[in-house]
Amino acid sequence: MSARTHDPAAQDWTDQDWLDDPWTDSSEPRRRGRKKPVGRRQLAQLTADEDSEQDDVIRRLKDLGHITEVVAELKSGKEATAYVARGPRGSVLVKLYRDLQARSFKDDSVYRAGQVIVKDRDRRAIEGRTRAGLEMLQHGWVAAEYAHLWELWQAGLNVPEPLVGPHPYDYTATYPAVLMRLIGTEDHVAPRLSDAHLTPEQARSAWNQSLSGMADLLRLGYAHGDYSTYNLLWQEDTVTIIDFPQLSTRQNPHFRDLLARDAQSLATSFRKHGIHADGQSVLRDVQRRALGPAPEPRLLLP
Repeated sequence: MSARTHDPAAQDWTDQDWLDDPWTDSSEPRRRGRKKPVGRRQLAQLTADEDSEQDDVIRRLKDLGHITEVVAELKSGKEATAYVARGPRGSVLVKLYRDLQARSFKDDSVYRAGQVIVKDRDRRAIEGRTRAGLEMLQHGWVAAEYAHLWELWQAGLNVPEPLVGPHPYDYTATYPAVLMRLIGTEDHVAPRLSDAHLTPEQARSAWNQSLSGMADLLRLGYAHGDYSTYNLLWQEDTVTIIDFPQLSTRQNPHFRDLLARDAQSLATSFRKHGIHADGQSVLRDVQRRALGPAPEPRLLLP
């Protein structure tokens, strides 16, 4: 599966016919099951089978020197389990994708549209959902999250710092895990905005930062694909964007629809914080902000 490419300079974010398109998805944002952190369970307690695949991945991450110990399981979802760990560079968030047979790829085609798969055999395997095809999807999903994290972090966006890479040779060795710097502390991990309790002033600040974050993505040529308070963290009055494997570019024929859905999802999910806006006004505001100055890029030190 080939990497996604785009040409930001060739895109015009003021294209007025975008603003006249009917909304393709004005429904509520996807609901996630809310599971509380399980506490500071040690690695020996995290899995019952000593030879389980997850234990093998954790041991490999230790052997590679990326982590020294797992502190606790933070959150378990349908697609991945997040662990708090320690490493040579401090606290680490380990996002460990589930076995490819346990994950659901039924909704990923909308994000993959527009990608070019050179080999016919690979394309048939993916379209037929064979085991080889699912494994290719899984590898692509993990690699895409690392690649997007590196691009966005270096561009100065508020995203977690990736801790492996930036060369694909390095981060493919951690498959099926993605390692990034923990937002918050081991004892107080940053909550999602959907779970945070905000004052009216904090809510206005979080809303403004969230709009700017979506505009920063658009300026780089991306639609997040799942942009709502469920994928925004809140730490020290700062919004951090997370969850990037499904980012889409304008090469995707569904790009406008995904961008519109992001705007609507953001508006809908912020209602609990007392912010009331409609998707169309959010999209117009984001497009306007995307014409403004970009964040200061980060330097990648050797």
